Amino acid sequence: MKGYWVVMASVVAAAACGGGGEKASSGATTAAAPPVTPAPAGGAAAAAPGAAVPITGKTWDVKMVGDAAGYRFEPATLTISSGDGVKFTVVSGPPHNVTFWTDSIPGGAVATLGGNMPQTMAPLTGPMLLNLNDTYVVSFGGTPPGTYHFYCTPHLAFNMKGTITVK
Repeated sequence: MKGYWVVMASVVAAAACGGGGEKASSGATTAAAPPVTPAPAGGAAAAAPGAAVPITGKTWDVKMVGDAAGYRFEPATLTISSGDGVKFTVVSGPPHNVTFWTDSIPGGAVATLGGNMPQTMAPLTGPMLLNLNDTYVVSFGGTPPGTYHFYCTPHLAFNMKGTITVK
């Protein structure tokens, strides 16, 4: 439990230091930006553990919600194909992010998934999305089949988690 509070304090500190203003690094996209490009060339993608594999299939939408009914991903369970992408969008209750558990994803997936996640804060941890309509796109190009468990770091205590099954 002590470790949880250390992580939460780090998240709050990171959000406080990095927040404010309208920044492209928050993961926000505009209507003109196609959601099929998971990472910009160079920059944040170069620091990822593996090379980014582009989305070659469908891009699925997942809403990030925090309201009187609780904190959740909608849908919380999704089945996709390898090569698809998932676009996470803040619709209420920010800040939100997407973090994958390294010990509960398919073997050999850490490097590929990490390379497909732009602008990470830590391994398999996407950036904090601070504003309504901010989006974060993760490519599942090149990822092995299996179940990928994920959660929202600031709202894990509220059971904001989900699964993506890659077939």
